[in-house]
Amino acid sequence: MADRTPRVVVVGGGFAGFYALRYLQKHLTPEQAELVLVSPTDYLLYSPLLPEVATGVIEARHIAVSLRRALPRVRLLLGHVNAVDIGGRSVSVTPVTAAGHAETWREPYDRLVLVPGSVTRQFDIPGVAEHARGLKTLVEAVYIRDHLLHLLDAADAEPDTDEGRARRREMLTVVAVGAGYTGTEFVAQTQRWLRTIESRWSRTGAEDVRWILVDLAETVLPELGPELGRHALDLLRARGIDVRLGVTVTAADDRSVALTDGTVVATRTLVWGAGVAPSPLVADLGLPTRRGRLVVDEEMAVPGVPDVWAAGDAAAVPDLAAALPAATPPDTPPTAQHGQRQGTALGRNIAASLGVGTARPYRHRDLGLVADLGGWDAVAKPLGVALTGPPAKFVTRAYHLYALPSMANRVRVAADWLWQAVLPPESTQLGVIRPEDAQLAAAQGTGLYGRAAR
Repeated sequence: MADRTPRVVVVGGGFAGFYALRYLQKHLTPEQAELVLVSPTDYLLYSPLLPEVATGVIEARHIAVSLRRALPRVRLLLGHVNAVDIGGRSVSVTPVTAAGHAETWREPYDRLVLVPGSVTRQFDIPGVAEHARGLKTLVEAVYIRDHLLHLLDAADAEPDTDEGRARRREMLTVVAVGAGYTGTEFVAQTQRWLRTIESRWSRTGAEDVRWILVDLAETVLPELGPELGRHALDLLRARGIDVRLGVTVTAADDRSVALTDGTVVATRTLVWGAGVAPSPLVADLGLPTRRGRLVVDEEMAVPGVPDVWAAGDAAAVPDLAAALPAATPPDTPPTAQHGQRQGTALGRNIAASLGVGTARPYRHRDLGLVADLGGWDAVAKPLGVALTGPPAKFVTRAYHLYALPSMANRVRVAADWLWQAVLPPESTQLGVIRPEDAQLAAAQGTGLYGRAAR
């Protein structure tokens, strides 16, 4: 290996992988390191804005940051890593091809960075894998939008008979699981969006759509604290959204969802946002984990495994900034904010292993969290200050523009928001995603691994 340029292989093109490679290509010459990225897509997805893609406020490609343009020195391999050979210092790559399946090959490494991210958390609940839809990829966001428009179009055309009214109730009922960011923002924004386009239908109004948001937790948006959680809950209920806390799903099929409170809801839409779990790749590594995430030290190196690092949603990175004196630090939460900064710290520590700079422990004090609830409604907690309404909306959008790692994408997203404010809302149905492609396993690529995300 000393006779050739060291090869740094990064598994995953999310926030951590992107920022690690951006640091490495800036601070290392081509002679010091060959940079390789394995990712199933050729873009970094700015996932916090997926609910706005699902409502058509933002064009899907505008939150997709081109990896080839942003990382010109990096060799991009479009595919999934489905196995890691620690002893042989290589990864197995299954390529993504237009024709479908292709031969898996082995990619050798000198330094390995495991940042495969997370997938939507599932449980052993009958029917969820087949009938629920997540909101973690562009495929899922675009599909959900078209699916809702299609159902409302169909409901509007139903005859005024007993059978027609029953089918209409199914089509006009949406069940969302998870009162964290994904579920809450999806329900709030989509309910608000349908009110702006209800003139599309002759017999159906936005008030005819029944929204049910369920979660086993006892609060909405618990990450933002009890005060803002109560504000969000009150706002949702004031809009007519049926929020059921301490409740979850026991079974689902294509026409109904059974809940733990004993009710069976007739619906054709189940949106699954019950948290995230580390990529199934982590469980197949045979390395120590904590709550499903790969154990790493303060510098994000995997203990006892030479030249391997991990970060992001798939790694249990000690949160040194949150630790009390003499206390064991908790793990950093799986947020884009930490993913970005862990990526930069990873790049610095990997460069140090190649003789450039000095490795340092990861430490970042949380800047706060934001949630967009549609219209002028939002909740935010920048630097610990609780905000609601228009001030929170301003902070939320300003933060998203700041966090987007491409000026071109920032301009496009800002323009989308501007056009949304002055032009009629977009309500066209594209119908470009097949239902089977939007299933959780297909959309998030979990079917390649030996274990499902649990």
